Amino acid sequence: MPWDARLDLDYRLESGRSVARFVHSGPLRILQSLYPEGDAVCHNVLVHPPGGLVGGDTLEIAVQVGEGSHALVTTPGATRFYRSDGEPALQDTRLRLAPGARLEWLPLEAICHTACLAENRLHMDLAPGAELMGWDVTALGLPLAGQPFAQGRFLQHIELPGAWLERGRIEATDTLLRDSPLGLAGQQCLASLFFCAGSAITRARQESARAAAWELLQAHALAPSAGVTSPHPQVLVLRVLAPVVEPAMDLLRQVWARWRAELWGLDGRPPRIWAT
Repeated sequence: MPWDARLDLDYRLESGRSVARFVHSGPLRILQSLYPEGDAVCHNVLVHPPGGLVGGDTLEIAVQVGEGSHALVTTPGATRFYRSDGEPALQDTRLRLAPGARLEWLPLEAICHTACLAENRLHMDLAPGAELMGWDVTALGLPLAGQPFAQGRFLQHIELPGAWLERGRIEATDTLLRDSPLGLAGQQCLASLFFCAGSAITRARQESARAAAWELLQAHALAPSAGVTSPHPQVLVLRVLAPVVEPAMDLLRQVWARWRAELWGLDGRPPRIWAT
């Protein structure tokens, strides 16, 4: 029987403190709000106790960040798309930011197990003056455990309306896409870190962010398969391919920390849960 879950998460700035309130149905919720950086930034961990989705399951996540508030949302573990008997599994995330709001959307990776039929959607709606830093990491199978992504399909959709749209479909048996140097080049992890704004990012900030990312790339083992682009004046994207998740996530965390300092003047200490 399909298992549906929904979370509506709302952040508001109240007396200088970013406060989270939420409503949920099904097994999807946030843990206690934490303030390791002080009242201005609210940290939350989003949990889905079943730990994965099978065919027919749906996870719907809606996050609203009110004017002047700042939220950081992460997860304690990967999202797992398991085998399907015919129906797709869907994770649908919608992020909406008011003027002057900030959001850091930093879930851990999505793992595509063999024979899954999975769709992962991310839709961002940013008002002028709002800014969002987030990432998307996908692992095709579990290569270190000898569990390749040998069957199935994965569909990815990332959108900032009017500025950026990425939509990709990976069939497990599409060797031309998966193995070609013009495709995934045999890599099993694809990851992106993005900085999106509701208004055009100034040239000075773009150049500063690109230079910071480039400096870190040159010292990283994944430098040959990574790069930074600006597909639109409101968007900066770091993309990387890797054989497994860990080195890709290491690079994304390093650039996230540097971008946090360069673009927002904030410390880049990682959330405590990443160390557990």
